[in-house]
Amino acid sequence: MVARVSESRARRYAHSSTALGVVAVAVGVGMFGYLVGQRATPPREHFKAYVPEYEVVEVPVPEQVVAPGTLVREIRTRLEKFPRHQLPKDAVRELGEVRDKVTLVTLPGGLPIIEGNLGAVDEASNPVVGRIPPGMRAMTVRVDATSAVEGWARGGSVVDVLLVEKSRTTVIAEQVKVISAERSLSPIEGGAAKTGIPTTATLLVTQEQCLAINTAVPLGKIAFALRSLRDAEGWRATHFSSDELSEGSKEAGKARIGGVISFGHGSDRKQYALVDGAWIQAESVPPGFFANKPQGGDVRHGS
Repeated sequence: MVARVSESRARRYAHSSTALGVVAVAVGVGMFGYLVGQRATPPREHFKAYVPEYEVVEVPVPEQVVAPGTLVREIRTRLEKFPRHQLPKDAVRELGEVRDKVTLVTLPGGLPIIEGNLGAVDEASNPVVGRIPPGMRAMTVRVDATSAVEGWARGGSVVDVLLVEKSRTTVIAEQVKVISAERSLSPIEGGAAKTGIPTTATLLVTQEQCLAINTAVPLGKIAFALRSLRDAEGWRATHFSSDELSEGSKEAGKARIGGVISFGHGSDRKQYALVDGAWIQAESVPPGFFANKPQGGDVRHGS
């Protein structure tokens, strides 16, 4: 009897040990999986967000689009905040400083007012005045079909101004902008000059150019040389006279001798000159050539 009890207990102990072993194995596998998962997952990094802070200022802006010629004091405005570093240098901060001026161009709504787009009442009523930068001048000259390049020299064109005298032509002003022609500010439209040739043209000039052109007017005829808007190159020669024209004609009529060659001796001697690229027989050696005697004959070259 005692032996059977002991055997029963032994079996219970064996079952208990087996169960505990299974539980231990399961826990170990779970812990191992957890640790592997922790190693496979990279740690989360914590980032700090930095928001830059700008100094902002309030400036008046139009509530809606403003037409040219509008008095500033009649513009409906509101205050808007803008970063100080993004505002143009000539943005209007106080309307009281410009309240008596008018708009020279269309102003967009919701954007700062630029002082360069404002001007006096005269500038709005006189469009030419508004196109004259500080330090520059506007002057008018008489033109015709020839001097105005058949009317192609219109508002926005760039010309060189020439003084044409009886025996001399001189460049007196370069890269001059035409503001208007026959009181029209419009450039060439539709690919063709407008009907009619202008009789006057208003030029935007420097103070020195203004003096030079006005001084030249009573001396002869003023003419324009139309130039490309992309061309900033100066004239290679700024004047030309009738004497130079005559000298050029004489030079063009002269034969150009490039060399002299002779063959033979005594009565059999023959001589040729290279005239304008062709060899022709010559009776004498032209002045300015010297002799050089290679084998087979005499060759004379220009000195």
